Amino acid sequence: MKTKTTWGAIFDWDGVIIDSAAYHRESWDRYSAESGRKLNDTFFHRAFGMKNEVIIPELLGWSHDPAEIRAISKRKEELYREVLREKGIRPIPGAKEWLDRLVAADIPRIIASSTELPNITCAIEVMGLGGIFSQIVSAEDVNRGKPEPDVFLKAAQKLGLPPSRCVVFEDAHVGIEAARAAKIKVIAVETTHPAHTLDDADLVVHRLDELTIDRVAALIAS
Repeated sequence: MKTKTTWGAIFDWDGVIIDSAAYHRESWDRYSAESGRKLNDTFFHRAFGMKNEVIIPELLGWSHDPAEIRAISKRKEELYREVLREKGIRPIPGAKEWLDRLVAADIPRIIASSTELPNITCAIEVMGLGGIFSQIVSAEDVNRGKPEPDVFLKAAQKLGLPPSRCVVFEDAHVGIEAARAAKIKVIAVETTHPAHTLDDADLVVHRLDELTIDRVAALIAS
C-alpha cells in the first residue's frame, strides 16, 4: 500500500546499486591494447573512485594535455559501456529488492553520483531498471565532487525536499563525509568496506534489503 511521501531516497551508484570494478578494469585493459599505452601494475587499486582527469595524467602519466586527456577519457568510457552491453550486469544483491519496496511505498528515488551520466543510463538500460529512479544527478551536474556536499544537496533540491527529509545510501567514506557535510542522514552498505570501518554513518547494513520503510523513516525522524 502506498503512503504519503515523507522523505526521499538518494543513492550513490557504484558500490551501492552496481559493482562496476571489473568492468572498469577491463575497459582500461581494452584501451591499453588498442592504443599501445601501457598500464602499470598498481594503478587500478589506487585509481578506483578517481576521475579520469586525475588518473590519466597523475597515475598513468599518459598525457598532461587537456584535450588529449578528454579524448582518452571519452574513448575509455565508450569501451566501458561496450563491456557492459557485452557482458551484462546485475544490481548488487539486495539493491533491487529495496528499490521495489521504495517504489511500492511511493518514496521518491534519485541517483547522486560522480559517475558520468551515459555510464549510468547504459547500466540502467542493461539491467532493465527504467522507471525506478525519477531523476539523476551525475558528474556533469556539479563542479565539486565528494567529499564536498554538492551532489547530495542538488539531489535533495531536485526531489523538492529539505536535506533533513532525505537519506543517502552510500558505500564509500568520501560519500559518507559528503552526506554529513550536507546534513543528510546516511546509511552505509557493506559492499566495498567492512562494516566496522563505516561507523561514521548513521546506520550500517550488509545488504540494502535488510532495511524496512519504517526503519528508515524512524532514522530520519530521530
